[in-house]
Amino acid sequence: MSGSGVDPAPSPAAPRGRGPVVAALMLGMALAAIDGTIVSTAVPQIVGDLGGFSVFSWLFSGYLLAVTVTLPVYGKLSDTFGRKPVLIAGIVLFLFGSVLCAAAWNMAALIAFRVVQGLGGGALQGTVQTIAADLYPLRERPKIQAKLSTVWATSAVAGPVIGGLFAVYADWRWIFLINLPIGAVALWLVVRHLHEPSRIRRAAGAPRPRIDWAGALAVFATGTLLLTALVQGGVAWPWLSAPSLGLLAGSAALGALTVVIERRAAEPIIPGWVWRRRTIASVNLALGAMGLLMVAPTVFLPTYAQSVLGLGPVAAGFVLSVMTLSWPVSAAFSNRVYNRIGFRLTAIIGMGCALLILLAFPLLPYPGEPWQPALIMLLLGAALGLFQLPLIVGVQSTVGWAERGTTTASVLFCRQVGQSVGAALFGAVANGVLTSRLAAAPVPGLPDDLDAVSHALDDPGSLSAAATDQLRRAVDAAVDHVYLGAAAAAALALLVLVLLAPRRFPVLTEEPGGDTPAP
Repeated sequence: MSGSGVDPAPSPAAPRGRGPVVAALMLGMALAAIDGTIVSTAVPQIVGDLGGFSVFSWLFSGYLLAVTVTLPVYGKLSDTFGRKPVLIAGIVLFLFGSVLCAAAWNMAALIAFRVVQGLGGGALQGTVQTIAADLYPLRERPKIQAKLSTVWATSAVAGPVIGGLFAVYADWRWIFLINLPIGAVALWLVVRHLHEPSRIRRAAGAPRPRIDWAGALAVFATGTLLLTALVQGGVAWPWLSAPSLGLLAGSAALGALTVVIERRAAEPIIPGWVWRRRTIASVNLALGAMGLLMVAPTVFLPTYAQSVLGLGPVAAGFVLSVMTLSWPVSAAFSNRVYNRIGFRLTAIIGMGCALLILLAFPLLPYPGEPWQPALIMLLLGAALGLFQLPLIVGVQSTVGWAERGTTTASVLFCRQVGQSVGAALFGAVANGVLTSRLAAAPVPGLPDDLDAVSHALDDPGSLSAAATDQLRRAVDAAVDHVYLGAAAAAALALLVLVLLAPRRFPVLTEEPGGDTPAP
């Protein structure tokens, strides 16, 4: 075992046919990433056809919920039964959900079928990352992770553009039908070229693996209640209302029940060692904090670009998309840093830079020029690439094959939960700042929340010049406060790495024929 963050032993020979498998992983990653955003620009056409404007936000929330709460389940199943059957089942379920979405007859049906898509998307996200770590030895993992990061970033940014094109020039149902040929190719490549290593086969007479169905159901129910409370609180109902308090209390009670069930289970879905090992626990918390801070650029920067800078949707998207240019480049070169100084210190440098960059955003002049936030996003992408990839590669390298799926899923789960918490928390912060600023404004009749402000600025003829200026300044102040909150999340990630993470990750020595679980 090496403590320097570098595997000194020779890497196992690369599996034959690795190229087609990598192509399948990239296609699977593209499917999962693009479906998180492709619906956004087609909402007007979908609502015009199916109705249900009051609940359309569940097109996004339902998919996010299903992906998030199933990640731990799929991670454990892939460790127990192998990656290939889980990935195949995920692709098939995702494509089945896509067909159902294309055939939806009303908004309720479409939301339900988006949940089915998300159930498959959870298998795609976690299993793709795990297989990538299985295929490549430690020294080569930055290459495949950089490829997957590039696919994820490109697909997430391209999603709204593709959705808009289908909605305008074809039909919104093609948003889901386009998944079928892509998914079919990925499925064929997986079935034909992905061969599981012999180490997952059970020895003769060995007991059959037991599935912790009670734990899976408890994890699913707990995550669903918690994320529903976070996603809908302050939107569909006030935070201190009976629905919010009831959902939060229910998720707390189910969480306690989940702990009891998992402690008694022979093969728990979320094993206790995920939180008992310092390396895994600290990476989970650090990436959860990163999910929290990512809400600032991905959710609030487009609003800032359009409302404060006066940019159109395409130009606003470009301000955000520059982050996806520097992130994979930084991630690809991060191995040159952590090979010298280790995973932990590399991540600390990356998040330290991200903290300073986030603190610089509130210092931008009002109204400023588009290149200024674009430059900040370019630098932020580089910093976060230096932070995230070393932690993912590092934590995957501290466990053996039989624990890698569970470990990867726990990391992705914490990042997703962080994003949900961030959306709820920073949404409350932004609306609070807006309410106070607009209430104190000398111009009467101004809107008092972020959605109403956005609609008012979309129709500038309805506002006086003074009212428009007050709205823009209020939005500027609200987004500045969100970025300060994101900086606090970055500081939290730094504290976790400094105080909890081990100085050197206990990396396993990879040997031909397999590896051994970390102690």
